Amino acid sequence: MARVNLRQVEAFRAVMLSGSVTAAAGVMGVTQPAISRMLRDLQSSLNMALFEKKGTGLVPTAAASALYTEVERSFHGLDRIIVAAEEIRARRTGALRIAALPALANGFLPRFAGDFLLQRPNLNFSLFGVISPLVIDWVLNLQCDLGFAEVPIAHAGLPTIRMPALPRVAVLPEGHRLTGKTSVRPRDLEGETFISLTHGSAGRHLIDNVFAKHGVSRILRVETALSEIMCGMVASGLGVAICDPFTAAEFSTRGVVSRPFLPHIDFEFAAVFPPQRSPSPVATEFVRALAERIGELQL
Repeated sequence: MARVNLRQVEAFRAVMLSGSVTAAAGVMGVTQPAISRMLRDLQSSLNMALFEKKGTGLVPTAAASALYTEVERSFHGLDRIIVAAEEIRARRTGALRIAALPALANGFLPRFAGDFLLQRPNLNFSLFGVISPLVIDWVLNLQCDLGFAEVPIAHAGLPTIRMPALPRVAVLPEGHRLTGKTSVRPRDLEGETFISLTHGSAGRHLIDNVFAKHGVSRILRVETALSEIMCGMVASGLGVAICDPFTAAEFSTRGVVSRPFLPHIDFEFAAVFPPQRSPSPVATEFVRALAERIGELQL
């Protein structure tokens, strides 16, 4: 038996679906003689009569009807492949695993991810909230396809994309004497009990430098690696802090008041990708859309 090519099968299917050579030619964008030639070649290759001439038209034989059932099964399979390819191209399918520092993972990022997933019903998704060193470790070890970590990034070999920076804010307990101010400056916090980030963190270094530059003394009683703990302690009335704007916004209805802090101390973070492979299209799209959303924020 000679080899059957896909174009011949497409011509056969088009005739069966449309009912005529003329209509099939229109569907496939070829001439009627081309359709007739492909049908003849198919019948010759199969050594099987597929159509009988009746008047000016063709009538399928019983063999053609049986063959068409198998052809449709194959084409439905091809259709599924095409649909899957379109889903992948449109970044609506596949899987995405993300590790993010707690400042993002404690509210803002899950809400954004929910919106993102609503537009991609076939995308499987995992989100982990871990401190920045673990974000880097998980991305390096391919446990995640994408990470968000505070800068500077400890590992120089990781591909990164800087995200839009937002200024940190002063966080105060409800009823604090400074809540009546429109903004807070270092001198306003002289002698205040201050809840700090842990030593060695990028944020702690930046904040301490500002207070040292202005000659302001604070009562440094508590330190923590997590901004949620910081805001929780502020809400208790224990003291004040300088916090990333994402966490501060999450605590705005939980006993914490935030005010702009001057001079600005930016909260900076970056998207990080595994170095061993190119970022997936859906990961790249997620980062682009997140950067746009952050750029629109009025925190």
